[in-house]
Amino acid sequence: MGVLWGIDLGGTKIEGAVLEYDQDFKVIERLRVPTEADQGYKHILDQIKKLVDLLIEKTGLEPSTIGFSTPGALDPSTQTLKNSNTTCINGHRFKEDIEKKIGLPIKIANDANCFALAETLFGAVKEVTPKPVAVFGVIMGTGVGGGLVINDKVISGRHGIGGEWGHNFIDDSGGDCYCGKSGCVEKVFSGPALEKYYQSVSGEPKRMKDIVIAYREGNDLIAKETMERLFKMFGKAISQIINVVDPEVVVIGGGLSNIDEIYTHGVEELRNHIFNSKKVETLFLKPKLGDSAGVFGAALL
Repeated sequence: MGVLWGIDLGGTKIEGAVLEYDQDFKVIERLRVPTEADQGYKHILDQIKKLVDLLIEKTGLEPSTIGFSTPGALDPSTQTLKNSNTTCINGHRFKEDIEKKIGLPIKIANDANCFALAETLFGAVKEVTPKPVAVFGVIMGTGVGGGLVINDKVISGRHGIGGEWGHNFIDDSGGDCYCGKSGCVEKVFSGPALEKYYQSVSGEPKRMKDIVIAYREGNDLIAKETMERLFKMFGKAISQIINVVDPEVVVIGGGLSNIDEIYTHGVEELRNHIFNSKKVETLFLKPKLGDSAGVFGAALL
């Protein structure tokens, strides 16, 4: 039995957890502070230090190391953070700066990788296949990302972008992406991308949850078109992962993971693209840990 510390850095909140760890997790303490990214990089470091101090005060425990889940990735060559949609942390030596700030060594991984690790070891994956070789974790919400776990270990890769699925080209209709490319997966079927598509066709704005409701009620042809776009593009995009990595399990997180039809219609569309005579045996699972996955995965680092 031991104690693990994890911090999940998000765009709007920073969450920290202290966990008692044996065969499962027991949460000793869990706290959040606002990120307040609009106040800049140094302020985010101050907020992290504030959170660590609060956790120490609440638990009476002292960490020897802390795992961090971050948007973006640590570049192995430059040791700077990159590809984060919290743009003020890009280009900074985040790991080094945090270690100086809190006086502790840290381990760091992309938030999608932390999600995949937590769901593999203690979440949905463990419940159906206790020792998978390969698991791919999908984040589909405000953005689209991915994380890869092989033999219970996060695969960050040579460039620190292992599993990064959301910024592969999928369709010209996605348009320009903040990453500098065009037609990225994230620009085609993230939540905001689907809302933008609906408005471009209908001329009226509609939230994603209302698009889903209208699709199920069957009284909105544009909602039907928007959802069919999601299923078609999801199947096409996830086939790139299946055809290259061929994981036993894909676990889907983020707001769009609650759309049940992704696991039926979306997976059915995969049959048109898989290099396996249209036969799909990959398990597609909803997550079990909810918004705990990021901070639990960070602690597991």
